[in-house]
Amino acid sequence: MKKFLKIFALLLLIVVIYLRIAIYPQLDLISGFSSKSVASGHFLDNRSLETIQQGDNDIDKVDWATNVIDDKGQFATATVYGLKERKAIYREGLGATLINDDFDVTKPYLVPKRTQLKNNLPFPYGNNEPTDSVFSNVDYKKLNSVVENAFDAKGKKDKRTRSVIVIYKDKIIAEKYADGFDKNSRILGWSMTKSLTGTFFGILQKQGKIDIMKPAPIAEWKNDERSKITLNDLLHMNSGLEWEEDYSKISDVTKMLFIAEDMTTPQIDKPLVGKPNSTWNYSSGTTNLLSGILRKQFKTHQEYLDFWYSSLFDKIGMHSALVEVDMKGNFVGSSYGWATTRDWAKFGLLYLHKGNWNGEQIFDESWSKYVSTPTNTSNGQYGAQFWLNAGGKFPNAPKDMYYASGYQGQMVAIFPSHDLVIVRMGLKEDPEFDFNGLLSGVVSCLTAKSTK
Repeated sequence: MKKFLKIFALLLLIVVIYLRIAIYPQLDLISGFSSKSVASGHFLDNRSLETIQQGDNDIDKVDWATNVIDDKGQFATATVYGLKERKAIYREGLGATLINDDFDVTKPYLVPKRTQLKNNLPFPYGNNEPTDSVFSNVDYKKLNSVVENAFDAKGKKDKRTRSVIVIYKDKIIAEKYADGFDKNSRILGWSMTKSLTGTFFGILQKQGKIDIMKPAPIAEWKNDERSKITLNDLLHMNSGLEWEEDYSKISDVTKMLFIAEDMTTPQIDKPLVGKPNSTWNYSSGTTNLLSGILRKQFKTHQEYLDFWYSSLFDKIGMHSALVEVDMKGNFVGSSYGWATTRDWAKFGLLYLHKGNWNGEQIFDESWSKYVSTPTNTSNGQYGAQFWLNAGGKFPNAPKDMYYASGYQGQMVAIFPSHDLVIVRMGLKEDPEFDFNGLLSGVVSCLTAKSTK
């Protein structure tokens, strides 16, 4: 019996040490992710706590958290077995922000000024419902089957698609939502937000206010080799800077998203581990640094906030779109963009039409070619804040397809050769979700030339 107790005590000690070393430091991240997810989903899209916990938060370890919503105070809290409480507050116009104990919730704050598009045009160029169109070259029966196949069969959770929309020649030819979601549901795009952030550099370039080929305006880099890093390198994720993008552990990206007060700064302090324009490395820190650089283009914080909406979102009628901010008021340009599926599709259409929105040129035509041209050393995978199929990631989809992509399989896919945009939002990504089948399946439903 004594021998058994000694063995048990030893095993217990090993477990305690493991939990202390391996798990306890992660609790900040777990409760941080959970409270932020709950606050965003509840206050931005009116989802219930149960729905969020069974959907967005049913992730390994995140599901350890216990969450509480305070509707009156407009915040959510989370703990892990009563430890490491984290709080995320909601502010109208800014979304949810994960805060620390020092954050002053009584301090006044600025919000973006919004304008509503007012006309009688149908989707996508106006506020009215889309008009019905039938194309003779579209196999609608097959198309509906392809889209239906992207969703879970009754009683299953293996595909976990929330929405799919297919737009051909500016017309919706297929649209489907999972139970609990519809055309008005705001859905988090995660890293699709990077493509939004990059677009603002295209807009500023068209306005003659920025030159992306010049060195990045970072004071900390002026006296070392990092001074050679250009905005072009940052947009291409090809700066040569060190960064660890690993969401399964404590890493650069998880510390930034769930601990940092100012998310625009973590990448600044990283050393070079390669050469600019020769060392591709995907980094959310780089995109948030770009958000910080955007902020410096404006004299006031209000102008920075307004620009994201007046120059793009409200300009093209993405009125549901909202990018959340960090504790310092910076847009989290790497990860926290929300919009309805239809509004995400509008963003894809803007690129399909090379920056032209119903006659107005939002960015130069050359910008769409710039973002969809492979970056050095990315093996055809990446352009400028957009992913590419040039390297054949999806072997049966057209090689000219390029796309905004986000965690858990968010995608806005643009097909220049087919006048086509496909949006899929969900909770499973490649290879668990068959994107190759969805993308190639939709394209196969289009034949030769079309007539209405």
